[in-house]
Amino acid sequence: MMGHRGCRLGITYPEITEMQARAILEAGLNMKAQGIDVKAEIMIPLVGTVREFNAQAKVIRQTAADVFAQRGEQLDYLLGTMIETPRAALIADSIGGQAQFFSFGTNDLTQMTMGFSRDDSGKFLPSYLKDGMYERDPFQSIDQKGVGLLVQMAVEKGRKSRPDIKLGVCGEHGGDPLSIDFFHRTGLNYVSCSPFRVPIARLAAAQAAIENEG
Repeated sequence: MMGHRGCRLGITYPEITEMQARAILEAGLNMKAQGIDVKAEIMIPLVGTVREFNAQAKVIRQTAADVFAQRGEQLDYLLGTMIETPRAALIADSIGGQAQFFSFGTNDLTQMTMGFSRDDSGKFLPSYLKDGMYERDPFQSIDQKGVGLLVQMAVEKGRKSRPDIKLGVCGEHGGDPLSIDFFHRTGLNYVSCSPFRVPIARLAAAQAAIENEG
């Protein structure tokens, strides 16, 4: 989870980022030609510094310029990042000055903040929960006092730099009712989750909106 992946891979091999950006933009233009209203959002993953974001953003914008010149048409797109490292949450005001949206990758953010790996945590978390070390599995329901505090901090810092920034969450927590209530209170705009959890997520989001109204 902390290896050569995310934006790190794209910085080492810019052609990967270029290929992915081209695929998104050309697909969007193809759909636009069929009369479909496309709202493309290109997300730079695993950012920990503003320089990382800017380096990848430069590749994406240049690729977009090339695609638009070749096709003779334009496509509106947003360029944002995933907040999934603790450092990204801590410097979210700086990143928010560049990124148009944040998507909180709470799976990785939980792993890096708590020092747990989803690969082997199942070996000890059941006994941890049984012994009361944690109230809930932090990979199922977000740790509001720890990981959640980083999310709240990033929301505040991001909005300070960009008041209209779009904020969401991407991860298993997006389908957990308790987590959804927390995200609603924190001020996130949306959650995404596995398809089979969508009905639960929609119901939980509606309940959170009603219970926290006013």
